Amino acid sequence: MKKILIVDDKDEIRSLISEELTDSGYETILASGGREALDFLEKTNFAVDLVLLDIKMPDINGLDVLKFIKEKKRELPVILLSAYHTYKQDFSSWAAEDYVIKASDFTELKKKISKYI
Repeated sequence: MKKILIVDDKDEIRSLISEELTDSGYETILASGGREALDFLEKTNFAVDLVLLDIKMPDINGLDVLKFIKEKKRELPVILLSAYHTYKQDFSSWAAEDYVIKASDFTELKKKISKYI
């Protein structure tokens, strides 16, 4: 079973995405922010198949987490999640495999996930 780390500071979004992906056959690990995600990744030696990463978080923003991940394990796929289109133009976001605008329909997100794992 493929493992996906879901990083988002909003409990309801993490839970909703997790439920949707669990129903699709993935194992999910949840992190409420950048620091928690980085701690988990370092502790487990990056033992996930993909990271879903919110950009706008209060502790460490997703672009900084993305930079750290790509410095340590370049081949780990990261999909950025955001409610905003503006971050897509940010050069820092280009290191991610993909960028998905948050929506109540998870069809696009699931297609992107299956493309990378």
